[in-house]
Amino acid sequence: MKSLALLGASGHGKVVADAALAAGWQEVFFFDDAWPSRTSNGRWPVVGDSAALLARLDEFDGVIVAVGNCEARWKLQGLLENAGARLATVVHPRAYVSPFASLGCGTVVMANAVVNADAVIGPAGIVNTGATVDHDCTLGHGVHISPGAHLSGNVTVGDCSWVGVGAAVRQGIQIGDNVMVGAGAVVVRAVENGVTVTGCPAEPLTRA
Repeated sequence: MKSLALLGASGHGKVVADAALAAGWQEVFFFDDAWPSRTSNGRWPVVGDSAALLARLDEFDGVIVAVGNCEARWKLQGLLENAGARLATVVHPRAYVSPFASLGCGTVVMANAVVNADAVIGPAGIVNTGATVDHDCTLGHGVHISPGAHLSGNVTVGDCSWVGVGAAVRQGIQIGDNVMVGAGAVVVRAVENGVTVTGCPAEPLTRA
């Protein structure tokens, strides 16, 4: 039986588990450092913490980090990779990924998402429900494209950046590392490293 271990018993983890089962994995098990106080994630069991997963890697056909936070997901994937885990990539069968696109290890592509020709998604990426990544986009490691967000062609998104729900990015835009694009933002200019942008057009967030 083809089994998948998921590190991170979160709501996002439930969606990854659901996509994995739809994609042909036969059983999924969660590991989370909240164990043993937490023993389930919805209908799925939480069977141990991260240390337990590292001790049991040989029992699973694949492992994936099911954590929404970009930096945490990237860090945990590095921990698993260094331990020799068989890192999985999960694509929901109702997603479209061009045969000319590239997905890094540990990436998940959710239902109704689209990844078009010559797009490159780095490792530990998330292309969430209904999101689109158009032709020739390049996403660094640990990037999260949230539900309903849209990247036009030739967009670059740096490492561990997060594009929020329903955001839109104009073609050819460069987004730096560790950027947060707010929900519904419309990005029409380049965004520097470490900046949070919101609004239409998107501007750096300022605090009163």
